[in-house]
This record gives sequence, structure tokens and C-alpha cells, in this order.
Amino acid sequence: MKTILLIEDDTDMRENTSEILELARYRVIQAENGRKGIELAREHMPDLVLCDIMMPELDGYGVLHLLARDPRTAEIPFVFISAKAERGEVRKGMELGADDYLTKPFEESELLNAIEGRLKRSELFRKGFDHSLAGSEKFMDQVRGIDSLKDVGQDRKTRNFERKEVIFYEGDELGSIFLIRSGKVRTYRMNQDGKELVTGLHGPGDYLGYMSVMENGKAIETAETLEPTEVALIPKEDILALLYRDRDVSIRFIKLLTKEVKEKESQLLEMAYASVRQRVAQALLRLHERFGGGSEDSLGVRISREDLATIVGTATESLIRTLTDLKHEGLIEVQGRDIRLRDVKALARLAAV
Repeated sequence: MKTILLIEDDTDMRENTSEILELARYRVIQAENGRKGIELAREHMPDLVLCDIMMPELDGYGVLHLLARDPRTAEIPFVFISAKAERGEVRKGMELGADDYLTKPFEESELLNAIEGRLKRSELFRKGFDHSLAGSEKFMDQVRGIDSLKDVGQDRKTRNFERKEVIFYEGDELGSIFLIRSGKVRTYRMNQDGKELVTGLHGPGDYLGYMSVMENGKAIETAETLEPTEVALIPKEDILALLYRDRDVSIRFIKLLTKEVKEKESQLLEMAYASVRQRVAQALLRLHERFGGGSEDSLGVRISREDLATIVGTATESLIRTLTDLKHEGLIEVQGRDIRLRDVKALARLAAV
């Protein structure tokens, strides 16, 4: 049974609306003002909030603002109900992030249809999407089912790059972000001494350049392919639409992006405090997780020593010596570019900082 939090200061209106919802088999929690509504939302985590605008102590705009700032309640669908029918009030509510707006007096069917529609769409987006190419494509398919976003990604262009080709350089002006459709890409930055600092490893389903596009348009790192790679270009206008036109879409899109941010932060911390042996073990485990197979017969990666050295952040000679040591210790097998992980648990212990 879905739970609806009804925040309404008019007693008759609150009781009548609650009765309609309960007859439709919803569990209803009532609040007579905005402050009480905030408390009940955090306590019960309802599936949807119905909220009046003009209320004592805290109005509906304030309720929406506070719920949106709390990560626990930010994704709860929010529908305004108010006697205010002026266009400006409707626009203000939607710009603040409300999912819908019902004007009193409303028909029973209008109320129930609005709630059912918001709950269905919220449930669809709350399921989440895999951090993969298939997950990104599924996300975009769902997005295009929304009227205000139906044109997003329709004319998306693709580009192909050969191995060791640069997609963009640090400092380049970017008007699009890049979705990797196939291949492998490393991103890196250069320090004042001209030394490369690898900032990320990327594969199908990963997005490149989004922080640059959202800030000042200049690339903050260089992206170079590790093998033949295909990318799809997503214009800045589409990114802004995904972030600002629909709250469900915005939250889900941000989560797709921030997973990569957390991985990058973790990688940089590992590099800052780990020895060369630890960094090699970390890189091998990360490469296998991102690009290796999932079975015991495919616990390996294929990569040149030069590329692996830049990922680890060490000289090629030091990398080769470390790989030889790991081979003698029985942790890996080496044949040409192929590196097979023989003891994943031991490598994980070595990688721990």
C-alpha cells in the first residue's frame, strides 16, 4: 500500500481529500501545517507528498525547498494543491522542483490520475539504471518518453577514434560531453613538471567531459583512447535539459554521473598514499573489474606496458620489474600484453592502503 503525506491547513479540505485517497486504497498521513509536514516526511518517508501552498508557519514553497535539500527526501514526488490558479504561481512551483500542480477545487479523478501518474514515473526512475552502455541507453529511452524531453538525444552524432588518439586535450573548449559506446579511454592531467597524472579509466557507458561543460566549458583533463573507441556526442543543450526540465530525470542523471566521480576520488587517494606495488595491484584489479570477464576463465586484462605504466603513475621499467615480482609470487601470469590474475584475493590484500 502506497503512503501519501497530505499537508493542508484547511481541516475540511484535508479530511475530504484524505477520504478520497483512503477509498482508493492509499495510506494517508495528515499534517495541518508545513513544519509538521516536514517532520512526518522525514519520519515516514512517504511515496508522495500532496502539499498546499498558503499555510501558517511554513508555506508549501518552504516545504518543497527543505525536502529537496535533504538527500533522504529529495526523490519523493511532490504535488502542489492550491486555490491559486495564476500562471505565475504555477510556474514558480514547477521551477522550484514540484512534479505537478492541482488547482482547488479539483475533481476526484483529476486527483487520483495525477497521483497514479507521478507514482508510476517515480517508481520507474527509482529502479535506477546500470552503470553501463545498456543502462545509459535505457535511461535515454525512458527520458524520451517524457513530453518535455522527447527531443533529447534524437540527433546524436557518433565519432570513432583509433588507439592512442586524443578525444580532447586539457584546456580545449567543449560544447558536448562524450558517452563511450565501445573501447577504453584514460583521462589524465599534466602537472607543472610535465608529468602525467591519470585521473580515470573509462569504458562503455561512461561519460567524459561533463564537469568541464557544466563549469566554464574548458576541458580540465585530456582524454586518450587505449584501443579503437566509439563515442556519442551529447550537446550541452541536451545536458541542461536533463538537469533542469524534470526532477526525476535530473536526480537519476546526476547519480549516473556521480558514481564515476566517487570512483575517480577513490583512485586519486589510492595513488597519493600507495606504493608502486600497491598501485600496480590496484590498477590490475580496476582494469579487470571494468574491462575483464566475469568468469574464472577470464580473470585477466590486455594492455600495453606503456599504458599500464601511465595508469599506475610510474616508469615503464619500474612497472615491468613489479609485474615480474608479482609473477614470481604466483599472483599473476604474463604472456605478451595479456596479464592473468591468478590470486585475486592476494592482490586485493596487497592493494589495500
